[in-house]
Amino acid sequence: MNLIGFENYLWLGSALFCIGLLGVLVRRNVIILLMCIELMLNASNLLLVVFAKMFGNMNGHIFVFFSMLVAAAEVSVGLALIVLIYRKFRTIDSSFLDKLKG
Repeated sequence: MNLIGFENYLWLGSALFCIGLLGVLVRRNVIILLMCIELMLNASNLLLVVFAKMFGNMNGHIFVFFSMLVAAAEVSVGLALIVLIYRKFRTIDSSFLDKLKG
């Protein structure tokens, strides 16, 4: 028997996703933006596992596995881009990146 109900996990996943979305919309630091995107991905992974457990279908775990692989690749590419941008402009503020347009 599960002592913590599925509703609590759903609330937790929704709250984590909203915190990540708020961080993406409000913050300007590129590293913080990547961390908030990762928080949103982890919240969606949590919700996928919860729904898979609720409905008795284990396909959600497979999606979570592949989502974690994509998240790891996204972090490595994102951090490499941040390092290159910092070497060129000496800042990681996302509002400064408007100079890349032209």
